[in-house]
Amino acid sequence: MQLVGDAADYLRPGLADATPDFLSIYGTLFLAGSMAGARADDRSTVRDFLAEADQAARRLGRDANHMWTAFGPTNVDIHRVATAAELGNMQVVVDLGPRIDTSNLPTERRTRHNIEVARALSAHNRIDDAVAMILEAESWAPEQVRSHYLERELVLTWIRNHRGRPSQTMAGLADRLHVV
Repeated sequence: MQLVGDAADYLRPGLADATPDFLSIYGTLFLAGSMAGARADDRSTVRDFLAEADQAARRLGRDANHMWTAFGPTNVDIHRVATAAELGNMQVVVDLGPRIDTSNLPTERRTRHNIEVARALSAHNRIDDAVAMILEAESWAPEQVRSHYLERELVLTWIRNHRGRPSQTMAGLADRLHVV
């Protein structure tokens, strides 16, 4: 978080005539910092860093992939969801997450977002909705879904907690993830 603050102080003078590349890097810096703040349970820093990233995204005006950052308003919203999840605010994730249209973002970002939302839905015992989110992510990036520990843990928990025989959909997912 200190590194983000120091880097922002160094970069801030360039905001006056910032290019889209500059805004994207500047905003992405704060998105990374917001996740660090969430992991440190520093809600004030998360709020401040997301606000700074949001200002940069508004100036940029749209989602873009300048300097391979996938930065823009949608990525700021995705980080609102991810930081809320990290802070344990699963209701925020359930309320906001499914409403975010990630279709214009790179597959990795879309997939990661779906996984985060699935985790929150699962925490609210909305297993069918969570499975649907994982299946959608798997349709975009099967290798990413199949190799990520969080999906495997979710599916394994669903299988273990399911009474009776799991649905064919869930059993197939569990089989593809090699958790059964």
